Formats: sequence, structure tokens, C-alpha cells
Amino acid sequence: MKELLTAVRELRAHDVPEVLAGMDREERRAALAELKALRKEVRGWHWDKQDRVRRALLVAGAGCHTGAAGCASWIGGRDLAGWNRRPFPLVLAALADRDPKWLGDVAHRLAARPATAQTMYELISGLVKKARCPVPTTDGFVLGWAEAISMAQWHRRKKRPLVEVLRSDPYAPALLPRLFEVPELPSQMLWPDDANDPCQWATTLAALPGEGLLERSALVDGCATRLLRGGKLSELRFFLGLLRKLELTEQEETERLADWIGMAADGASTVAGHAQGVLTRLDGRGELTVRALADVSASVLFRTEKKLVRSQLVLLGKVLRRDPSAADELLPVVAGAFEHEDIDIQERALKLVARYLPAAGTPVREELALSAALLGPAHRTMVAEVFGGPAAGTPGRQEYEELLPPVPDPQLLDPAPATLPELVEEVVTLIRSATPDVTAFERALDGLVRHAHSDRSALTDALRDALAGEWWLENEPPSQTERQLRSDAEIRLVVATLLGRVSARAVQEERASWTGTGTCVHAALNGILRARLWEAADAVLSGSTPFLLAVPTWHTGSLDPAVLVERLRACQRLGVRPGEADFAQALLRVRRGDQHGAAEAAALLGTPEGDRLAAWLRADEPLARVHRFDLEKRGREGQTVVRSSRALMASQERSFIQEEFPRSFHWLGRPQVPAHRQCYHWDDHPNQWTATLPEDAETLAAWLLPNIATGVIEEIQDTLGPLVLLTELDASAGEAVHLMVAYALGARHPEDRLSAVDALLMLATRQQLDAVLLGEQLADLLGNGLIKPSRLADSARTAAATGAYRTVLSTLTGALPGLLAREKAPRGLGDLLSVAAECVEHCGAMGGGEPIPGLAETAARGGSSQLVRQAVRLKAAWEQDSDRA
Repeated sequence: MKELLTAVRELRAHDVPEVLAGMDREERRAALAELKALRKEVRGWHWDKQDRVRRALLVAGAGCHTGAAGCASWIGGRDLAGWNRRPFPLVLAALADRDPKWLGDVAHRLAARPATAQTMYELISGLVKKARCPVPTTDGFVLGWAEAISMAQWHRRKKRPLVEVLRSDPYAPALLPRLFEVPELPSQMLWPDDANDPCQWATTLAALPGEGLLERSALVDGCATRLLRGGKLSELRFFLGLLRKLELTEQEETERLADWIGMAADGASTVAGHAQGVLTRLDGRGELTVRALADVSASVLFRTEKKLVRSQLVLLGKVLRRDPSAADELLPVVAGAFEHEDIDIQERALKLVARYLPAAGTPVREELALSAALLGPAHRTMVAEVFGGPAAGTPGRQEYEELLPPVPDPQLLDPAPATLPELVEEVVTLIRSATPDVTAFERALDGLVRHAHSDRSALTDALRDALAGEWWLENEPPSQTERQLRSDAEIRLVVATLLGRVSARAVQEERASWTGTGTCVHAALNGILRARLWEAADAVLSGSTPFLLAVPTWHTGSLDPAVLVERLRACQRLGVRPGEADFAQALLRVRRGDQHGAAEAAALLGTPEGDRLAAWLRADEPLARVHRFDLEKRGREGQTVVRSSRALMASQERSFIQEEFPRSFHWLGRPQVPAHRQCYHWDDHPNQWTATLPEDAETLAAWLLPNIATGVIEEIQDTLGPLVLLTELDASAGEAVHLMVAYALGARHPEDRLSAVDALLMLATRQQLDAVLLGEQLADLLGNGLIKPSRLADSARTAAATGAYRTVLSTLTGALPGLLAREKAPRGLGDLLSVAAECVEHCGAMGGGEPIPGLAETAARGGSSQLVRQAVRLKAAWEQDSDRA
């Protein structure tokens, strides 16, 4: 036993199996108790030493366990999983003398654990071979098997065809069918498939029925099931490609009619397109009933993909041409396309209904007339021609009313928790929350300072009990915990200081040395937060500070100047000097603009802080003035020198900040000019950033704009976090905020475009939207290729659909002239014209009816392209509304 423990402590993992071979059952059981104690001791070691001892500890513990359950639990322990390759061959050597049945039990227990089944495939496979037991078929083991085969093929550089590997693999018959049932395939299976390469998975699986390794029906059913289930696009492409390689027979297609209907209705675009093609073939063979066609069409016509909807209308037209008697069943389904967002599809559906309306019965005609009456003004003439009656006499556009979201009321922030249990509950929630709320953070921080001032001992005891089990409170050596927490920017830093996990010396060192300077706005704002946290940590240690000044009054982070004056008066009465970072943050949060009364009251205090507050309110200046700055960049595309320009903003120097504020705030007062160098903080703490500068949305937008622009141009998802927060602030929105919205409206990802639409509508509802400015900026971005018209059209259509037609139209009229003037129309311009036309049909023309420059010339080009048709539509709607006016 002593020799075993020595080998483990000396990190000699390779010697452990040999030592174990000389130990009997009782000696191993005794050694196991010592190994468990050592395992617990290792958790407190430095991470580097921990990692080196894990290998020997894992092998020794596995060999000393006599029960299969205990052995599997030991091997699967998360704390024994090192960074380096695990010593599975040594574990197998340590277990070489065990009974095969026992080894099989361990293998199946490991395979049943999701945390180990895939990552420990090599070990489980080795145990199965030694035990000669049935192979496990759990999801994790199947994934591990497929991954191991793929990687082996990669390292062999594909010298041996994959089909031969599977033919000789003893696990293949049991595991191949399970590939269609696991939640996700290994990424290695999804690597691009070359039809001429016999080592790729899709090609190989398609050939397996001929090898007798997998039944063809299992392959076809497996593919259909996965395509119906949905999932990642890469996996859907894999199974769709495999299905196509199988080249289904007519009988196989007919047997799976319900599957094709389900895929066409709910599948991803590529899957639905394939299913639609199969349904077309089934109809051509007379194997698709009218009832089944109606059912699937009712779903497909409500899809957003225009290509799918157009194809379905074509199929419906073929069936109606062949069998006009199906009009009663199919035409009401066709009318569902009247609700599609694309006017071209609406027109196609209306023409199809008009062509076969005579074959429909009276009840169906009445139903279709009601549906057609809901079509927009662009179709009124045709609706009148088809149905006659009331549609022909439809009155002109009624008085339009813009629909915007309600103006959000500022929500008053509750005071800090008054009782100790309330405070402890909030602090624990904040510490254990993945995305802590900024208002809860401010209340809890103030509460910690207040309760530490009144009864620090009770606060410490309550927090220690409530936070038992936190990693930074237990197991870790104090010096290591302190080192990790020193870079923290969360309330945990203050709590850890209060509980003795961060020393008073560290607090003083950080307060004295921390400057908060950074190379970007994110580092600067995070630095301000850290400076406040270190100052609060010092306050809870000394207990000399009764409360914090910078706690916001409203949920946006803004602070009422009258409230700040009262807090300063209370400090004067108590003889307390506020913290520098706390007071500086209060100044940045205090409401400015027509605050003469608060300025006079602050000056009457007769304290340095009162005088500074009075001067700050009287100056009523933005934190920094901003101006447009186009960042030029030169590069090469082959032999061609390419110049690009990115529209950004720069800020001017504010010397007052550098003279009167603490060092951690000085970045805010320096002149800032965008550079080609980019940081990648993205959305670390967007709520904290806006709450730090709630009165300076324009300045903050200018500083955050480079990352927003980069996220949109490089098509990076989830980089628009600060956008909606900025537009919700009760502060003026100028060129920087509008430019940020302009970029965001052209984002690639739909979720980001929804955020942009929310921001646009928020500016409009707060009467901060300058539509002319936004239109000019959009034209600029479109002209420089920084955003795409098709994406802008999608955002504009979404915003208009909420009822904000005039807001959208006033923005588009500024962006369209530049696009219409181009010799070659950019892709997606027709969609933009379509949205503009829809807006005019709802809310009327803008600018006193003056035509949009370039629109008449585009409409006169002739032809039937989407661009020309929408230009004609917009021109007609504009002129009609102008004539009516």
C-alpha cells in the first residue's frame, strides 16, 4: 500500500498497474481509503499539480475498487478528468485480473453515464473486448464510436475505404442503426462529402445495404425520421444528401406520403423543397389525392419562403387545370396565400382563384370574396373585376392612424433591502445568477454598505451560512481565491472581502493602484465598475460609510438631482466624506437639463461635493461631444487595390473629467477616434454600461458603434445587446444613436433585426426619431455596401407590420433615391420598393406628395422584373394619393 501511495504522489502512473498486481483484495481495500483521502487533499492543490497527479490517482483508484459501481463512479469522477489524454491503457492494465462479467458491468455502467459514454469510448470499448459482453448502445457510446472511426480515418489519410472499416468492425451491426436515433451526430461525420471519395459517411451509408450491413428500409426510415424531427442545418443536409443518394423507388416514395407532407409543411427550407418535389412526382403518377394536396397546401402557403409558396401555387394550378371539379376543395386553400407578406404571391393566388372561380359553388365564391376583400389597395381593381359587387365600390383610404408602442414610464427603483434576510436573499440570487439584473445589483451593493455600517457581524454570519458551498468560500486556499477574485467585476468581490476571502491589504493595494484605464470603452466602463466595487469593499471593512450616493432613482440608471442633494446633505450632517468613485458615478447618473433649483440647493450645502454638483448641473453639457468619422481602409483583392470606408463616430476631449474625476474615470474625458484595431468584449455587461452613463446615450453610442458595425458587417450574431437599452434611455438621441440603428437594421440574423426594429420603434414612440437623418445614413451605408437592401427590407417590413407605416415610409424615402440612381440596381431593391408601396397604400404619400427621385425612371424601364413591377406599384400608389390629396 505504501509503495502504491508513493507511486501516486510521485506521479508515476505507469508503475501503478505493476504495484497493484502484487496486492490482494484486502490490501487494495485499505489502500482505497487512503486514495480517497488523497483525492480530497488534491482538490486544494494548485491546478498545475492537480492535473499531473490525476493520472496516477485515476489508475490506482480504479484498480483498488472491488465493486463495479464504485469503480465506474471513480473512473467517471469529474475532478479526475485532466487536460491531457487520459490513461485508459493503464486503467485496462490495472483491471486485467478482473472477472469478465465484472468488467462488462463496469463498461455498461460507464456507457450509461452521459458524462462518460462518449469521452471514455476508448476505455469502454477496451472493457467490452476483454469481457466479450454485448456492446452498449447508449447515445454517448454510439457517438464515441462514430467519432473514433472518423478520426482514425482522418489519421490514416483515408488509405482504407470506410466501407471496409465498417465491414470489419464488430460493433457496426449493432451501432449503425442507432446513428439515426442519437440526438446529434459527431461533427466529423458532417464534414463535406465528396461523391468520388469512398471514405465519406453519406456515400458509405448509402452503399451499406449492398454490403448486407444495414437494411435499406432502415436507412430510408431513419433519414425520413431525422428530417421530420428537424435539428441543425448541417445534420439536415447530411440526412437529405444520404436520402438523395439512395434514389428512392416509386414504391418507397408512395409508402411515405405522410412523411413528405410533414416535411413540406414544417421542415427546413431545403427539406421542404425536396419533399415538395416528391409530392409533385406523386401527383404526376396519380398517387396524391385532392384531400392530401389541400392539407399540405394549407401549411405550405403560410410559409415565409417565397420559392416554396410559388411552387405550391404552380402545383395547385396543375391539379385545377387537370380537374376543375376540385375547385371547391382547393380554391379556399389558395386564398390562404392572400395573407402572405409578398404582394407578388398575393397576385398569383388571386389570378389562380379568378381563373377557376366559375367552377366553384356559390358558398365557396362567397367565402373567397370575403377573403379577397382583405387584400390591400394594390389589388382592389382586380378584386372588383373578379368578384364585382362591394369590392368595386370600396371607399378610398380612411384617415390613417400610426400605431406605435406606448411610451415606457420610468420605473422608480426600490430602496435597498431594509431587513437582513431580504438583503441576504438578494445577494445570493445575484451571485448565483448568470445574468444579474443591474437594478438589483445597485440595491444589493447599497444594502451591503448600509448593513455593514449598522451590524457587520450579523451580516457576515448570515452571508456565510447562506453561501455555504461556493467555490471561493470553501476548499480553495485564501491566497488562490484572492488572486482569482482580484480581477472580478461582480458583487461577489465585496461579499468575499466581507467574509475574509480577500484581505484588507489587497483592498488597499487595489484602491491605490487601480487606474481603470483601458484601450476600449468596454474596458473603461468595466474599470469604473471595478473601482466602485473596490471602494465598496473598503467601506464594508471599515463600516464608516452609511450609504452610497450613486444608487439610481429610476430603472434606467438615472439619478434625481434633488435626491442626490439630500444624500449629500445627510453626509454633511453625519460628518462623512463620500467615496470618490461613488460620487463620480453619481455625477454621471444625475439628471441634467433645466435643474436650476437642484443646482442652487447643492451650492448652498457649502461642501466640495455640493459645489461640484452645482457646477455639473449648471454646465448641462454632454459627457463628450461626438462627430462623424469615416474610417478609411485600404486592402488588396488579388492585384486590385480596394478602398473601403466605414461610417463611425469620434468624441472630443472633456478636460473637466480628467481634472475633477478619479483616475478610473479619465478614459471618458480623453478624445476617442475609431481605429482599425478592434476589441472583442462585445456584450460583457451591456446593462452595466448603459446604467453607468444613462444621461449620455449619444456619447455611449459613439463609443460602442465600432463593435456594433463590426458585428453587422462581419455577420456576427448577438452583438446588438446595448442597442435597445440605449434607445430606452430618457436621453437625447442624435447622429450616433441613429447610425447604430441604421447598421442594426441591416444585420444578417433575424433575431438581431428584431432588436433593431424594437430600437427604431422606441425612438419613434419617444419622439426622438429623426427619419430624414436615419434615411440619409441608410443610403450612405447601402451605397458603401456596408448593409444589404434585402436585409433592410425585411426589417422595414417587420416594423411596418406593427402599424408604423408612416415611420417606415419616412425613413425609406431618404434611402431610396440613392439606390434608384444606380446604373445597376442592387439586389433586394425590389423588396424595399414593395415595402414602401405597402406603406403608401396604408398611410399615404410623404412630403406633400413630391415624387421620389429616380422612381419614375425605374418604373419606365419596362419588363416584368420584381424591381420594375414594384416601382410601378409604388409610383401609382404615390400619384393616386397625391391626386386624392
